[in-house]
Amino acid sequence: MRLLFLGDIVGRSGREAVISRVPDLRRTLALDLVVVNAENASHGFGLSPAIGTSLLECGVDVITLGNHAWDRRDLIGHIDTQPRIIRPINYPPGTPGQGSVVVELADGRKTLVVNAMGRLFMEPLDDPFRSLNELLTKHRLGATVQAIVVDIHAEATSEKWALGHMLDGRVSLVVGTHTHTPTADHRILAAGTAFQTDAGMCGDYDSVIGMGKDAAVTRFVRKMPTDRLQPAEGEATVCGLMVETDDRTGLARRMAPLRLGGLLAQTQPDF
Repeated sequence: MRLLFLGDIVGRSGREAVISRVPDLRRTLALDLVVVNAENASHGFGLSPAIGTSLLECGVDVITLGNHAWDRRDLIGHIDTQPRIIRPINYPPGTPGQGSVVVELADGRKTLVVNAMGRLFMEPLDDPFRSLNELLTKHRLGATVQAIVVDIHAEATSEKWALGHMLDGRVSLVVGTHTHTPTADHRILAAGTAFQTDAGMCGDYDSVIGMGKDAAVTRFVRKMPTDRLQPAEGEATVCGLMVETDDRTGLARRMAPLRLGGLLAQTQPDF
């Protein structure tokens, strides 16, 4: 199976870049599944139902969220009607929406996509390690599903690494989101799980993690509130990674980063 994961979409620049590029990427890379984190897609804060629909219509299969999941209140009533938009699985019981979804391809192959949120330097939530362990008692890689993708939305690199090692050999891909900065540590772990600490963002990198530079710098310099941060609107880099898995085992065979457009060095998978 050929999977593409794209990091946090930030604002109009990021979402327009993703919407314009996903159809061609699906074709040229022969993709089976596209997963995108879109918790910053609506003006940098949250996801509106309309933007979620436009992403799903362009060829995205599953949308993941994070700590800004409820910044757009209109998503709260919508998320229960759209199972392909998932929020972190370790929100407390009774929270709207689901933390995972099984997507079935036209040929019958199935992929479990899971969203979890870290706790270090983040909002206090339930234990993501326990939540993921409980979920994986119900799904077995290479048996009940042909692939498993885990988006760990977290601040601390140590927490992401620990989760990757805990899940090594049990899922196809563990990929981090939230920091909006792509890391150079993409690799296949010892037992066959693809891992990257952070996929980066789909947004304008002439910014402070996707937000306009001046207001962001002023907040650090003056230590006083400023006007609400606004997403930078220059050309976006579409940033993420592609993984090819073995349908028999569900484990990763090869992986490569993807960076297209904007300011970052360009790279695209060649398999």
